[in-house]
Amino acid sequence: MDKKNALRAGALAAGTTLMMLLMTSPALALARDDGDSPGHGLSVADTLGLYVLIPLGLFAVIAGLVMALDKSKDRAPKAKSGTKSGTAVDAKV
Repeated sequence: MDKKNALRAGALAAGTTLMMLLMTSPALALARDDGDSPGHGLSVADTLGLYVLIPLGLFAVIAGLVMALDKSKDRAPKAKSGTKSGTAVDAKV
């Protein structure tokens, strides 16, 4: 029964998307508005640099600063106090 409902939902979503795409008209994109001054388009290299390389570089810089300025000495995860594994090790010693 779930397969039938999933198929019905998929068909409905596909049909709705198709109708929306068919009803939208790009004709209004050809008419320029007053004060509209589009610039030149971006090349592939410009687009990749702007939307891929710069965000990755910023992420790397921020991650590097966080790691470099981290003052904590203990990097290993700490065991929770009161766990059975922690008390069993302490009891054997």
